[in-house]
Amino acid sequence: MKNKGRLLVAFAMVSILTAAFCSVSSAQAKQEYYELKVYHLAWGAGQEGKVDAFLKDVYIPALHRAGIAKVGVFKPIETDVLSGKRIFVFIPVKTLDQYLSLQDVLSKDKVYTEAGKSFIDAPYNEAPYARFESILLKAFKNMPQPFFPAYTNPVSERVYELRSYESATEAKAAKKIKMFNEGGEINIFTALKFNAVFYAEVVSGSAMPNLMYMTTFTDNGSREEHWKAFGAAPEWKTLSGLEEYKNTVSNIDRYLLRPTNYSDF
Repeated sequence: MKNKGRLLVAFAMVSILTAAFCSVSSAQAKQEYYELKVYHLAWGAGQEGKVDAFLKDVYIPALHRAGIAKVGVFKPIETDVLSGKRIFVFIPVKTLDQYLSLQDVLSKDKVYTEAGKSFIDAPYNEAPYARFESILLKAFKNMPQPFFPAYTNPVSERVYELRSYESATEAKAAKKIKMFNEGGEINIFTALKFNAVFYAEVVSGSAMPNLMYMTTFTDNGSREEHWKAFGAAPEWKTLSGLEEYKNTVSNIDRYLLRPTNYSDF
């Protein structure tokens, strides 16, 4: 029994030290930035194929040459009301300067400008998309860098869930961000293995003040099981019941997505 007790104490100490190390590492890591580019497509105009070809053969290879190793491309699943109307492109950058200089870097890439000319400079009456929006995000301090899951099941089964949480005021938004960081909401997601790609504050976008995050699952059944476990978690019930975090979210937009076959993750 004494040996068992010593083992339990040792295990507890290892867990504490590991948690402390992870906390220090997270604190030392610099918060990265992300661009979420959303292409809005018109029905019946053949735009989806044009955007796919540009992203796959021109844009993503150019981003790789610019030092961005992993780019995610996602489309709404068939049961989503937005199916076929949007394409989401996730672009992680190390610094704000890298983001601001990216367009200049691409403009000097002759392979990119030549291969992409028919898309970038398409005739006004043959536009390859209806519009695109660009959302700039800054990673949360408790997850300062993105995580790229490596699933082995078919791409057609995987589910990536993108959520946007809007708040009524900037102060309420700051409280919700605190809930994810200091409050421990990220820790709950991590413990339940939601395999989040990122958690981030929107620095510039059309629905501010808001935050966005993306969780990933092997399939929709797994997604449903994970959310059921999250709702039942004692830690979540305690956290969500705190008066400090009441009314911090005024609207939630949820997008169920699947990676394209040319997405990097």
